[in-house]
Amino acid sequence: MATSQQRLALAIIDFLSKSLKDGTISSEDTESIEIAKSCIADTFHVDANDQAALKDAIGDQSLLSIYGVYEKLKGKSSTAPGPGAASGSKGSTGTPKPSGPTPINPEAESFKSQGNAAMQQKDYAKAIDLYTKAINLSPTNPIYLSNRAAAYSASNQHEEAVADAELAVSADPKYTKAWSRLGLARFVLGDAKGSMEAYQKGIEYEGNGGSEAMKKGYKTAKEKVEEEEKEAASGGAERSPTTGAGAGGAGGMPDLSGLASMLGGGRGGGGGGMPDIGGLMSNPMFASMAQNLMSNPEALQGLMNNPRLREMAQGIGGGGGGGMPDISAMMSDPSLREM
Repeated sequence: MATSQQRLALAIIDFLSKSLKDGTISSEDTESIEIAKSCIADTFHVDANDQAALKDAIGDQSLLSIYGVYEKLKGKSSTAPGPGAASGSKGSTGTPKPSGPTPINPEAESFKSQGNAAMQQKDYAKAIDLYTKAINLSPTNPIYLSNRAAAYSASNQHEEAVADAELAVSADPKYTKAWSRLGLARFVLGDAKGSMEAYQKGIEYEGNGGSEAMKKGYKTAKEKVEEEEKEAASGGAERSPTTGAGAGGAGGMPDLSGLASMLGGGRGGGGGGMPDIGGLMSNPMFASMAQNLMSNPEALQGLMNNPRLREMAQGIGGGGGGGMPDISAMMSDPSLREM
């Protein structure tokens, strides 16, 4: 049977191999890595190609993910576990090996049981404290981490619940309660997509299509994701008219210079030019039309495409020095009144 040192050696070899495959290590260093792997295998008397031994060493995890759990726990625990506490769940090198069976610590189990009793009494602060004591004795136990995540959620500390649940699924992805608690905490924090992904993982690890509770959580999160996507799509469509060509006014207001040019303006006030906007706006009907344009940018495009208005504009622009027609007469035209 392989020793802890041999299992760690296999994990390191696996880490080096995966780092070459995923591009973490440059292909130029392939020869050096292969030599290193061979040296490790010879020194610790392990077979780098023995998949059964590798499975026994790290299970479904990788050395990188295992070390990630260690880093998170080291940064999260309020009290760093001493050497005696670490020996219960870590190898001789100080690296956690969550995939292997976790030795049961009677004292930690006692704290967990007391924490469960506190949860039943809805004394969540006490439960968190007791689960923390259990975790300090067995830092990679997924049950303790998942239970504390549940206590954090019950006391509306959802960010802490997410952190604990993520640690639990990293320690043992087959412990499906942790996926469920991760899904719930993410959903409450507004991360519907992350919640859906957590429930999906839970369903996969449960097998047989997943439990009803897990499927219900997944369905709820998925519906929320679809709702958000629909809102985002409709929001973008509503904003598009104000950002397109011809909507150059500040704050998305329509640019009336296009209308002025269409009516023969832009050549200066006076003979044959567009009268000043103040004069136009003194006409109540034109003012009403302008107000409608500014409150409904889409109406500007329809106005510019109106054949009757184009016909009148051509007549205005074609006259040699006749100037603008009488505004009141122009606005009395039924086809313009309906615009």
